[in-house]
Amino acid sequence: MMSKHGSPLDPISLDGVRTSRLEKRHSKVSLQAAGRPWTAGGTFREFLARLPHILAAESFRQVVERVVQAKRRGARVLLGMGAHPIKVGLGPVIVDLMERRLLDGVALNGAGIIHDAELALAGHTSEDVAAALVDGSFGMTADTADFLNAAIKGARAVDGLGAAVGRALLASGAPHLAQSIVAAGARLNLPVTVHVALGTDTIHLHPSVDPAATGAASHLDFRIFARAVSGLQGGVYLNVGSAVLLPEVFLKAVTLVRNLGYQLDDLTTVNMDFHRHYRPRVNVLQRPTRVGGRGIELIGHHEIMIPLLAAAIVERMAGENMAGG
Repeated sequence: MMSKHGSPLDPISLDGVRTSRLEKRHSKVSLQAAGRPWTAGGTFREFLARLPHILAAESFRQVVERVVQAKRRGARVLLGMGAHPIKVGLGPVIVDLMERRLLDGVALNGAGIIHDAELALAGHTSEDVAAALVDGSFGMTADTADFLNAAIKGARAVDGLGAAVGRALLASGAPHLAQSIVAAGARLNLPVTVHVALGTDTIHLHPSVDPAATGAASHLDFRIFARAVSGLQGGVYLNVGSAVLLPEVFLKAVTLVRNLGYQLDDLTTVNMDFHRHYRPRVNVLQRPTRVGGRGIELIGHHEIMIPLLAAAIVERMAGENMAGG
């Protein structure tokens, strides 16, 4: 007996399909949201205005707006950053945001101070790891390790690892101090905290390392970072180029400050990287904003996305100042 559905080999009939009219159908995209072609000689502000109001371009605008509104209301904007953005030449861009007081603090991993210090001291950084690993010479630069490990040993009980390295850089008279994020923190009295996993950084391989001093100074930096996170109500936290360590540190800081009674239910978190990763998505974008706020992900190369974001924020703040004046 033939099934009422017909033979599985027969094509289904299209008779009786219910249809609708295009003018009455809800659509997610309209020409009003489309981008506009570029005109030679235009300004950066015009470029931003011509971006489509769709998907990542709209998310990009929202990040800019949330940073500007956070600064307008006196809330904090914090940056957590892996070492790769420093290696691709973004130190001067970050320092500029610090000098403009558009960032209220920067958190780095242990590799961050290595590349930052080498650029300040020598104007170059980043080894050919694959080649140097063959004969065990990778990470064995003595002057880098001796400088940083001595600075860490000099960390005071009140200001932690990042401040100790920043003070040492300023005292060194290094020729490229203006490019250093860590030195800028000490110069501007802004927290630059360093979150170390012992054994992950090349300076841990040298006889000059003091593991106890490193651990104590980094733990103090965690507490300083948590203090900064306690003021993120209505603010923005940006995680840039850290797939594991800083998302974990941020998550622990969030639970600590909530445990201590600080209000943190209106928070914008942003993750920027050139790949999607589990921990930033869950520990930065989703879990901390579950009770209020929003997580936004922007995917793209740091050397393009960070200068674009920084320039857009500076332009937007300039517009705010002109409107207010």
